[in-house]
Amino acid sequence: MTTMTDTAAAEFKMPDVGEGLTEAEILKWYVAVGDTVTDGQVVCEVETAKAAVELPIPFNGVVAELRFPEGTTVDVGQVIITVDVGGGAAEQAAPAEQAAPAEEAAPTGRQPVLVGYGVAESSTKRRARKVESADAAVSDSATGVVPSRSAVRNNGSQQDGTQQAQGVNGHGGGSRPLAKPPVRKLAKDLGVDLATVTPSGPDGIITRDDVHAAVAPVQEPEVAEAPVAAPAPAQPVSADARETRIPVKGVRKATAQAMVTSAFTAPHVTEFVTVDVTRTMKLVEELKQDRAFEGLRVNPLLLISKALLVAIKRNPEVNAAWDEANQEIVQKHYVNLGIAAATPRGLIVPKIKDAQAKTLPELAEALGELVTTARAGKTSPAAMQGGTVTITNVGVFGVDTGTPILNPGESAILAVGAIKLQPWVHKGKVKPRQVTTLALSFDHRLVDGELGSKVLADVAAILERPKRLLTWS
Repeated sequence: MTTMTDTAAAEFKMPDVGEGLTEAEILKWYVAVGDTVTDGQVVCEVETAKAAVELPIPFNGVVAELRFPEGTTVDVGQVIITVDVGGGAAEQAAPAEQAAPAEEAAPTGRQPVLVGYGVAESSTKRRARKVESADAAVSDSATGVVPSRSAVRNNGSQQDGTQQAQGVNGHGGGSRPLAKPPVRKLAKDLGVDLATVTPSGPDGIITRDDVHAAVAPVQEPEVAEAPVAAPAPAQPVSADARETRIPVKGVRKATAQAMVTSAFTAPHVTEFVTVDVTRTMKLVEELKQDRAFEGLRVNPLLLISKALLVAIKRNPEVNAAWDEANQEIVQKHYVNLGIAAATPRGLIVPKIKDAQAKTLPELAEALGELVTTARAGKTSPAAMQGGTVTITNVGVFGVDTGTPILNPGESAILAVGAIKLQPWVHKGKVKPRQVTTLALSFDHRLVDGELGSKVLADVAAILERPKRLLTWS
């Protein structure tokens, strides 16, 4: 990744993230020519076909050249930045490195990880970047402005420094804010100082909802939320102003290619069932009051996810993949559950790895982290790989149902429609009940009609009578 020349300049190339990607677009430079950089410092943000990621540089020095401007798509392996490592910053950094304990020294011959090189194990300092205020690190509900990853991370690091300086007493010498580790991590990711959050939990414990309320007074969608309108760069408009052309790249380009491949490769079959989920909705409200779920996101999606996992356990043949090269069906003994989420950069499907092994509270925590990370634009490429089945919640848009297209390499995808109060025959009488429609698309090479019907019927049966989770799990 790094090349030395006679002028003591080091070249940093666009890294191979190891996921079969060949190019990335430079979204933003965090450094300029003449800036001092240190090993592990993030120098730019790029967007691959999978996600936006930050690239740390693996050496110390002074920026000599930025090879490409923001907005340029660069092939993997091309040099994007050169750094003078022969004087100035490198010499100044040497005493500090020599004074550091041997075990904290930056390793040599480091292997690339997901993007670029991993941050060195020794403590490093990053060049401070300005943020106008804590409000700049969160979505603006009025303007729809979405923060950059750098703003969220930088604001979080500033808060960390403040808390370290204050010690365990936290704000103003008072007691340390009470919050569970997942809530603390959420606050850190969103750049929220827990000392400024008003707790609503018992005994003054800060919950996830409290943190979200401190970020912005808007309701956070469960999944596949309508994308926040981000300010878009001006697009070429025709002379008569009747057309606008938008370049297709990044996540949108990858999604389009994947959907075309899936639609014309895997023979899709979609089945539907309409189900009374009144008892499930009542259980959701009960779980919100359960201390085991304190500080966690509890919503219908949680129980729908669990119902699908139980249905897969009862019908394990559905959790499979088609190996075209070897003409084999590969049955998976694990479930990497994808959750479709609409973001300003396009539709992404992060996965909950080994979801079948998680308890209900653990699944709730994983879903909360997944949605929060996707909203913040921090989903990593690794988090979107290796899925086996997916859930897409089109109901958040008020849609009754749909015929979802399979994600490549997966066997099934479950679409969840809007949950509405409808007249329904219950115990021989027409009553208002909470009703939704489920649609299951599956690969007919792997899943025949009987197996697909059993899976969908099991999901519906659990949502109609969620107590079945106790006997079927």
